[in-house]
Amino acid sequence: MKGAKRGGSGREGGRSLKERVRTADKRSHSSTQWLERQLNDPYVAAAKREGYRSRAAYKLIEIDDKYRLFKRGQKIVDLGAAPGGWSLIAAERVGAATGEGRVVGIDLLEIEPIAGVDFKVMDFYDPEAPLYLKETLGGKADGVLSDMAANATGHRQTDHLRIVGLAELAADFAREVLAPGGFFLAKVLQGGTEGALLAGLKRDFAMVRHVKPKASRTESAELYVLATGFRRSAA
Repeated sequence: MKGAKRGGSGREGGRSLKERVRTADKRSHSSTQWLERQLNDPYVAAAKREGYRSRAAYKLIEIDDKYRLFKRGQKIVDLGAAPGGWSLIAAERVGAATGEGRVVGIDLLEIEPIAGVDFKVMDFYDPEAPLYLKETLGGKADGVLSDMAANATGHRQTDHLRIVGLAELAADFAREVLAPGGFFLAKVLQGGTEGALLAGLKRDFAMVRHVKPKASRTESAELYVLATGFRRSAA
């Protein structure tokens, strides 16, 4: 977050955000719990107040503040970009709105336009996607972002396998479009990045680390893998 005040104090205009939601006749218990978390979440309130599209924006802000991933003039790819929270932050930090940098997002869902972001409805599995992105960027990317997550099944092991599978595909995509020295940031789950994914990233990047931003809910198994210093350029 951009300074301690971004986390908020749990208050909005002097009114406590600590609210309880009564279970309506047609609302399930799990839906009620989700709504309570949203209402009581200072990051959700801050996102509304500061014009960000989701609380996920603060995760990327925190990671970038710590690891200094973005630089003015960079070319960034955002996989699974909808609703555009990460694309907006990347655009701000590389200067895309003023033409200094470029951000390209792709997703199966439409998003509202963002200044400085080129967006296309496309499956990143599409064989034409890497070429499209390189042509739109005017060259290879300096960074690839992926905040994608498969729909949760409620079965922990299955959810791990599905989200790691997405991260592996995103990592393969990154290898095709990244310039030497580039970075890759992707969502995973705790305990779910062992084996082939980590081994491949350690082979192709100078540094690989796990990151748990404060903006990730404490009870969530959500984690991010950050690989920096790409050192194997795809042909």
